[in-house]
Amino acid sequence: MKIGIIQPWYSMDSADTERCFQEMCALIDRCDESLDLIVLPEYCDIPAAMPDAEAFRASIERYRPVIARKAAETARRCHALVFANFAEKTDRGYSNATHCFDREGREIGVYLKAHPAPSEVKTAAQGGNAMDCAYSYEYRPPCVLEAEGLRFGFMTCYDFYMYEAFPALARQNVDIIIGCSHQRTDTHDALEIFGRFLCYNTNAYLLRSAVSLGPDSPVCGCSMAVSPKGEMLLNMRNEVGIGVVEIDPKAKYFKPAGFRGQEKAHWQYIDEGRRPWLYRPAGSMMLPDEEHLPYPRVCAHRGFNSIAPENSLPAFGAAVALGAEEIEFDIWATRDGELVSIHDSVLDSVSNGTGRVWDYTYEELLRLDFGAKTAPEFTGLRIVRFEEILKKFACTCIMNIHVKIWDRDDMDHHYEKIASLIRQYGCEKHCYMMNSNDRALREFHEIAPEIARCVGWNGDKEDMLSMPRRAIALGAEKIQLFKPYFDQSSVDLAKENGILCNVFYADDPGEACRYIDMGIDCILTNDYLRVSNAVRAHARERSEAK
Repeated sequence: MKIGIIQPWYSMDSADTERCFQEMCALIDRCDESLDLIVLPEYCDIPAAMPDAEAFRASIERYRPVIARKAAETARRCHALVFANFAEKTDRGYSNATHCFDREGREIGVYLKAHPAPSEVKTAAQGGNAMDCAYSYEYRPPCVLEAEGLRFGFMTCYDFYMYEAFPALARQNVDIIIGCSHQRTDTHDALEIFGRFLCYNTNAYLLRSAVSLGPDSPVCGCSMAVSPKGEMLLNMRNEVGIGVVEIDPKAKYFKPAGFRGQEKAHWQYIDEGRRPWLYRPAGSMMLPDEEHLPYPRVCAHRGFNSIAPENSLPAFGAAVALGAEEIEFDIWATRDGELVSIHDSVLDSVSNGTGRVWDYTYEELLRLDFGAKTAPEFTGLRIVRFEEILKKFACTCIMNIHVKIWDRDDMDHHYEKIASLIRQYGCEKHCYMMNSNDRALREFHEIAPEIARCVGWNGDKEDMLSMPRRAIALGAEKIQLFKPYFDQSSVDLAKENGILCNVFYADDPGEACRYIDMGIDCILTNDYLRVSNAVRAHARERSEAK
């Protein structure tokens, strides 16, 4: 199979845009019928660097239809498969997309970049290009396109850095990975490393098309072809032109799986030795983090506690299984410093024990029954540790963690331990700490500034603006309003200062919907499914009405 990889000149000066585009088109016109497959670089419709989002969008609108026609015409003229990257029009704007055209010029597939770069995600006000990246926060299996008996996978620019995704792509048994790219800040040596590492770990060819920043640039460029063995078959470095290489797309590389082992692909050998708990949470069960998960939300207070014992793994699991974006739970410390989940310190209401949780060691608490008082079916349920909750639900939901020990000055606040456990399970962006003790929130922030804080009600029944004012003073991200001690002015002041608003609580669907209309972002409830269904329906109606 004969491959043509196009590497055009790219200018960092937007005044050169038209020249760059015409020179790229001239390269495309040089392709002929000897080629079976042609790859173009990322953002063919942005042929030079743009100064801002407005210019970026204008370039797309000017050049996108031209390059789309040119790619289809080239596929027909050369009777070749053509892969061209240009923006895909969506209901929310444009997405970074690689389009595949068959030998007759028909578009047969589109790949949306799996990992949009920060500059694409950010809004224009934040200095980004405001691309539509909503799809990238939803679960999608690796994109594979089948054409002419070959399986094509894709990597676009920032995708090359996400090595966690390589095993999933490898398991799709792809033959060729199409890499429409820029990577304008990486050296030639680094780009070689990325390409070779990808191919060796996926047992596939890489056909990567990028852009040249000029003959003296030490970065970018390096349009390349790499074999499944990691061999560099073509590297254009700074050269402007068409790189041509012939490959056998079905050729694979197998090696002994360990000393004297059976021959396997490298990824198969690695899969045999994986130990999941050594790695960051990943996969389809993951939820977008606090920054990217949309509002409004419904938070299952103490889990789905109307059907399972409160603050228990069954209650949390039921809520998450039914789609809860957030769960709320409380943590206290035992006499020997173990962090456990229980609403208040009194054992009598939820177990067959008596007294306070801090009067017992963890081992002593394990002898108590924390399920029978809810229902006979839960007899034998034990108290759950904070770490067990993290271990079971890391990154599958947002955790609203009410740290009750911070309310007491006579107890160890365990700031370091709490932060360490959250970091250990990779949940820094999937949780926030809620408490009404401002001093404790401030002290925790000094230890773990990356973990968000939520200001709770401190008993003030008169000043409706007390909570947002406290959050402003603390620099906290959220407040948890406590009914009935808030009104619209509380919400408005918070929103004016970029502070998100929870409310505790609403078990009535109508009340929950009224809170949404007030601008509340997250509603805590003890009746998760009924309230969640109502809020979701109400949010859809509001969205459709706009």
